[in-house]
Amino acid sequence: MITISSECLSCLHAEAARAHPHECCGILLGAGYRIAAIRPARNVHPDPARRFEIDPQALVDAHRSAREGGPQILGYYHSHPNGRSEPSATDRAQATGDGRIWAIVAGNDVTLWRDAKTGFSPLSYTVADA
Repeated sequence: MITISSECLSCLHAEAARAHPHECCGILLGAGYRIAAIRPARNVHPDPARRFEIDPQALVDAHRSAREGGPQILGYYHSHPNGRSEPSATDRAQATGDGRIWAIVAGNDVTLWRDAKTGFSPLSYTVADA
């Protein structure tokens, strides 16, 4: 089971609200099964109202930080401003099967998914601040 802080959940909601009607996106950071922080990134996709693409420089910076002892990249997040909190057909087509976590924010919902080789599988999570 994944653990996420209430602060991270609040930040995910705030990022989605800030970006609306466009999709927000960013990186999930932490260690093991604990999401300890999020790193918002610019959505550089040409159609940000319907798709997302994390700014490549944000990914480079996050990988560099992880190599230097910072938090590890556990996965990614984005919002579905007018959709459901489950992977869309576009999400499924873009998935790489790398085992990372995807958080999807839609309305008041935040769902977590494992990007497995066989497709997305839902993940349960608990909120813990310790």
